[in-house]
Amino acid sequence: MSIDLCGVTWRVGDRPIIEGVTDVLPAGGVVGLVGANGSGKSTLLRCLVGLRRPSSGVVLVDGDPVHRWSPRRRSREIAFVEQVVEVAANLRVVDVVGLGRTPHQDRWRGPSVHDDQVVAAAMEQVGIADVALRSWRDVSGGERQRAHLARAFAQETPYLVLDEPTNHLDVRHQLELMEHLRSCGRTVVVSLHDLGLAGRYCDHVLVMSGGRLLASGPPRTVLEPALIREGFGVGAVVDASADGTWSLSYSPLTPAHPRRLLSS
Repeated sequence: MSIDLCGVTWRVGDRPIIEGVTDVLPAGGVVGLVGANGSGKSTLLRCLVGLRRPSSGVVLVDGDPVHRWSPRRRSREIAFVEQVVEVAANLRVVDVVGLGRTPHQDRWRGPSVHDDQVVAAAMEQVGIADVALRSWRDVSGGERQRAHLARAFAQETPYLVLDEPTNHLDVRHQLELMEHLRSCGRTVVVSLHDLGLAGRYCDHVLVMSGGRLLASGPPRTVLEPALIREGFGVGAVVDASADGTWSLSYSPLTPAHPRRLLSS
C-alpha cells in the first residue's frame, strides 16, 4: 500500500494553490502534513483523496490515479474527515457514526449485526459511547469532532485522511486521538497545526509553505529551527534529550521568552 504524489499542482485560473508537490508517503504509519494557514494543506488532502483532480501531476494510490476511482471504490479505500462537515441536526450521534458503514452495505438492506458492532466499537474507541443516542444538535463541538472520527474508523478503510482533526478537542482528547492513529494499523495522513504533536506521533512529515513542499522526511530531522523559521515565521529551539524525548520551544522573531508547547 502506497501513496505517491507526483508533481501535484492545482490552480484557480492562473493562480497556483499547490504547485509541484512530489513525495512518497510511507505505508502503514502516520504521515503529518504541517504548514502555516493558507499553505495549501487542505487542497493537497482533497487532491490526495480524489475529490479534486490536479491541474497537472497525479496522486497514485497503490499505483492507480485516485481521481479516476469511482465514488464507491474511493469510499471503500479512503476515509476522509474534513475540517467542516455538515450533518442534519435531527440525526442521532450513532446514526452519524453509522454512515461510515454505508460503503459496505447492500443498498436494499439495513445495517447488519456486524455493522452495529463496528459502529459501537468505533464510538467506544473515541469515547462517545455515552452520547450515542443523543441528538446531533445537543452535543458539543468536541463530541461532534470525535463522532466524525468514529465514522471514519467505522468505515474500515486501509487509508485514513484527516484534515486538522484536533480542532475542537481538548489536550487529553488530542493525545488520545493521536495514540489511536498510531495504533490503528492503517496508513494515516493527518494535517496538524501543532508541531509538537507532529514530532511526537508522526513517522514522516511534509512541510508546506506557499503551496509548495518545503521539506519532507522524519520529523526529528525535518523540524529544525531554520526550517521552522522559514515555514512558520517564528523562532524555535529544539531540545533533544539523551533519553529520547524531544521538544520545541517557540518565540516571535523579535526578542521574547519562548513558550514550550509539548514534549515527546
